[in-house]
Formats: sequence, structure tokens, C-alpha cells
Amino acid sequence: MPSYLTLEHLHLAYPNGRSRWHSVVHDLDLSLEPGEIASLLGESGCGKTTILRAVAGLDMPRSGRIVLDGQELAGDGCFVPPEQRRIGMMFQDYALFPHLDIRANIGFGIRRLPAAQRADRIAEMARLVGLEHSLDKYPHELSGGQQQRIALARAMAPSPRLLLLDEPFSSLDIHTRERLAFEVRDILKETGTTALLVTHSQAEAFAISDSVGLMHEGRIVQWDTPYGLHHHPASDYVRRFIRHGDALEDRRNEIFRRARPDTAVRESANSILSSVDS
Repeated sequence: MPSYLTLEHLHLAYPNGRSRWHSVVHDLDLSLEPGEIASLLGESGCGKTTILRAVAGLDMPRSGRIVLDGQELAGDGCFVPPEQRRIGMMFQDYALFPHLDIRANIGFGIRRLPAAQRADRIAEMARLVGLEHSLDKYPHELSGGQQQRIALARAMAPSPRLLLLDEPFSSLDIHTRERLAFEVRDILKETGTTALLVTHSQAEAFAISDSVGLMHEGRIVQWDTPYGLHHHPASDYVRRFIRHGDALEDRRNEIFRRARPDTAVRESANSILSSVDS
């Protein structure tokens, strides 16, 4: 039985001067099953966001194939434009419209639905993310975590075949991003949504994902469960990456333990560790 999302021998590159190309992703294979939540984890510049852009249709592969739910999106002379792919996206900066209330933001992608059906879908999505009482508010009246939940509701309102999440929690403080990662996982599982997340944070990837692909220099060096990646690293690079993430986690927890009574110190610790983590 074929996988729901398949990337085969994907080669992604950008122009780098006259008749030259800079390769970013090399001969990459990846597959997701229906309802699976997976993460591409790695340092900045490893190619993970470029893969997301290719799946969304924002970049065209140099070679290889992208197949979603039996439909070829790219490859062998085929290229389906982004607006025809039925893929939702959730960004790190929320990308909410500040001049629209929450109701209008959630319903932005389903404006062509009949009014009653659109209203029902907006209400359903607001209940799903626990913000059904905030529909008349504006983005600036919500916290960062609430805004990101609205961004998720908007991305899911059109019933996308696949949800792509590009560093969706990186602009939030560390406590909020970890709590929200678990909440988003619960929502995706409840709705049976297939999702691919890009992150540099080991904690986020492990919290939300069924499978994690650790990337290095344009290649997936290990594709595994969070448990397998953590306890059975396939190479020295994977082992060092995971140990570095563990060390950051221990350091963060120690700072918060000492700073618990002092909000200002806690916020400072968030800022310091977020910059180190990135």
C-alpha cells in the first residue's frame, strides 16, 4: 500500500550565479502514513525549511518526485501550483490579519463556502482550539499561545490534505511552546490530520511527533521514533546532537528552578536559552 505523502530522490537547489546551482537537499526519500505527525529536526541551514517549501509548491525540485494521497505534485514534468494542492501551512509569526477579528481570521480560507456552512466551520474550529469565546476579539487582544492556536484553526478550516508547520512555536516563551506542542498534537490526532513539522528544537520535535527525521547537510541522517532517536542514535553526529539538546534542557530546567519566584529572571532565562537553542 503506497504511503500518503512520498518524497522520492528529491534534489532541491537554488541559483548561485550564472548557470550555477547551490544544492540544499540531496537525493532525499521520505514517506508519511495517513494521520502521521512527523518532524524534520536540525540546525539552521540543513535544508529542512526548503523541503517544506517544495512540498507546499513554493519551490520547484531540480529532480525527484513529490506525491500526496496518490496525486503527483512535482516530478516527471509535472508541477501542481500551490493553490491547487490543498495543503495548509502554519508559520512561526502566526500570520494573522491584525485588522480582522478572530472569526474572520479563521474563516479567511473558506470564504467561498455558503454563509451558514462557513459559520458552522468557524465555530467548530474555534471549539477545537478552545477559543470559541474569543471570536469577536482581535489578534492583539490574545496571548502568543492563543494567537498560534487561532493560526492552527485557520490552517485547518479548509480541511487540508496535509498540514505543514514551519517553526510554529519558536516565537513563544519556552513554557508556552512546550505546552502548546502537546496541545497541537492532541488536536491533530483528534482530527486525523497528517502533518509535517520543521523545527530546530529537540523538545518540540519529541513532544509532537510520531516520527522524527534528523537532518544534516541536506540529508536525513536518521529517521526514527523520538525514543529510537534518543536511545539508539545511528551515528556520532546524531549522538552529539541529541546530547547537546539534553544539555540545553537540563540547563534550562536548572535556571527555572532557581528563578521560579522571579518573573523577570525567568523571562531573561527564556531569552538566553532561546537564543542558544536556535
